[in-house]
Amino acid sequence: MTTANSRATSGLLVVEGQTDEHLVLHLCMQANPGLEKKFSRRDAKSVSGVLKAVRGSVNQPDLSSVGFMVDADGDPLQRWREVTSRIADANSEILIPDAPDPGGVIIAENPDIGSPRIGIWLMPDNTSAGELENFVVRMISGTDPVWPLSQRYIGDIQPSDRKFQNEKITKSQVHAWLATRKYPGLMGIAVREGDLAIDGELCQKFVAWLARLFA
Repeated sequence: MTTANSRATSGLLVVEGQTDEHLVLHLCMQANPGLEKKFSRRDAKSVSGVLKAVRGSVNQPDLSSVGFMVDADGDPLQRWREVTSRIADANSEILIPDAPDPGGVIIAENPDIGSPRIGIWLMPDNTSAGELENFVVRMISGTDPVWPLSQRYIGDIQPSDRKFQNEKITKSQVHAWLATRKYPGLMGIAVREGDLAIDGELCQKFVAWLARLFA
């Protein structure tokens, strides 16, 4: 049985994948200890999985707050329309902003229409095309000696030998850099180990958005 108190303390963040989930967990633990205990994280496996989860999450009665974190990919406004149209389909009375906010969108809870507090974050920064790796690259120190080597390694691969699309070059560079870490390939652990800086403006905005959403 769901009680009023359980609804008042429950929060959920729906993300695209396990990597996203792991990064969020460690960002909270390092940048705002205890924040990670205020909400659960659900791996929806893909962008389409997050979009499919919108209706059920917005209408889940035991949630006080729900957030959706998705990659903007090539068109932030198109992704915004995809997310918000599903929120509107779930509850047409929810007042949705016309455009994403650089600091992350939060739509206030409205008990009168049965809607929880709703958050939307489009990776990397709510306004630019890109994905999780475009967020993470801003956490790599400008003086990191391996980062230029990682960029050069990927850049030197002949286009005919590449298995990735041109718009994924930053993703490939970040993963080349991650491969050199003590625990290769793990963004969340790179945060824990101090390899990724959490004091940058974008990272701080993201953590502040989570803190407001799951207050």
